[in-house]
Amino acid sequence: MSSKTPDSDSFAASNAGESERSPESGTAAASHASYTDGDDGFASRVRSAVAWRWGTQVAAQIITWTSTVLVVRLLDPSDYGLFAMSQVVITALAFLNGQSFATSIVQTNRIDERRVAQVFGMLLIANSVLAITQFLSAPLAAAYFGEPLVADLLRVQAIIFLTIPFIALPSEWMARQLQFRRQGQVNITAAIVGAVLALLLAWLGFGVWALVYAPIAMFVTRAIGLTIASGLRVKPIFDPRGAWDMLTFGGTLTLCQLFWIIQSQSDIVIAGRLLSTYDLGLYSEALFLTLIVTGRFIPPINEVALAAYSELHRAQKPLGPYFLKTARMVMTVSAPIYVGLALTSEPAILTLFGDKWAAMIPIVGGLALVMPAFAMQLICSPVTNAMGRPRVYLFTSICGAIIMPTAYIWGVGGGFFDGETGALGLVHAWWVAAPLLLIVTLTMTLPRIGVSAFALLRELAPIALACAAMAACVLTVQHYIQLDLPILDLALSGFVGAAVYAATFWFGFRPLVRETWAMLRQRDTAGMPQAIGGAG
Repeated sequence: MSSKTPDSDSFAASNAGESERSPESGTAAASHASYTDGDDGFASRVRSAVAWRWGTQVAAQIITWTSTVLVVRLLDPSDYGLFAMSQVVITALAFLNGQSFATSIVQTNRIDERRVAQVFGMLLIANSVLAITQFLSAPLAAAYFGEPLVADLLRVQAIIFLTIPFIALPSEWMARQLQFRRQGQVNITAAIVGAVLALLLAWLGFGVWALVYAPIAMFVTRAIGLTIASGLRVKPIFDPRGAWDMLTFGGTLTLCQLFWIIQSQSDIVIAGRLLSTYDLGLYSEALFLTLIVTGRFIPPINEVALAAYSELHRAQKPLGPYFLKTARMVMTVSAPIYVGLALTSEPAILTLFGDKWAAMIPIVGGLALVMPAFAMQLICSPVTNAMGRPRVYLFTSICGAIIMPTAYIWGVGGGFFDGETGALGLVHAWWVAAPLLLIVTLTMTLPRIGVSAFALLRELAPIALACAAMAACVLTVQHYIQLDLPILDLALSGFVGAAVYAATFWFGFRPLVRETWAMLRQRDTAGMPQAIGGAG
């Protein structure tokens, strides 16, 4: 489930600890009206961080998406199936890459040069071992999937782990200080390098290797760029004494990551032996498309927000009100996009990918329906992590490692319809597992931050009503106006949906519109807490 994407940026993110379904990222909230009573500069720093981290992410994604659309037309679904198989192994090993220990730099109250050097030492040891392990175990993975080429892919991709220490340490160091401007500039540069190389190699006929070499180039670019941008120069220390608190926090998150890997990669592990590389490629590419919002736009906000949440908690501020506002901000954006994608999956696929990928249409439409639940789940874990209670996250990760694989086994065996053993069976598994896991996560999270289920539903109700109105109008237009060209059909449906969604909010929930606009304009609204996403 986790990176199965054709673009190099998503691949880079998944293995660097910024997975499109990354469990370590989370959305927090900050308040200019209340928190800044004692620190007038905090909200300003958060706004600047969000603007740079999210803004540069958008710019980088525009670059990579342009390349991706062209690369997809040049490669075959089987190429993405092979790539997805190699991704399973890399992601399975990546939970041990030490990213969780680097994240402890953001959360800890005490930091000095020695502790940073200790983290650097742990990163170097962990990733060197992982690179060697992947290189030596590549033939075993190839034998499991029955694809000899997978071994060659994995041997080459082992290089990626050697770059992780030089990415994780400087990025977390700058995140602690809410410094994201230079990070964003490096990420844009890496995106350009990866996008150009992927397109060039695909054009020259490199096939699946275009999906391998481009991410490696991105990792190297990011490692060099972030090391220079951070100005962090420390010699590694391999003695862990004095860093027990960081080891404990990072170790707990590493356990969470282990269960997350089981949850997020089990679909490919289970389906990889049962589906053809063609069907597996369709599923992985459909998942890439439907995870665009949760995997590309939520994590940048989450990265800033984790630091903000930690600072709010150190200031003994209650996090519940900020969580509610941030949940509304995230769902206001993600819910209509996913509902719209479900409604327009056919013209969207035909326009972006061409007739060769037409079999992906029902897969995309089905996955899009359940993705709002997944987006909602992503914003829960950082609340308790920032409070120094990662065991809550550990419990939900264990539940996910049980719920999701069980659902996938059921899905590939037929799903809701007997005999539906292809990728659609995995879609049915998502329909059951994602909402169930969200319920478990909310049950564990909300009481600990002092938020009731009713309060959350009340916050999200306007979004649900606006999406329902949008869906009704788009379906009506599609029924009575049928256009031959997919791009025209997509444009018409998109325009109608956006207009109805905006009109529903403007005429039905105008105070919410004004409050959101005030947050974006950096003005207080009756002392209401601001979502961190609205601070930019």
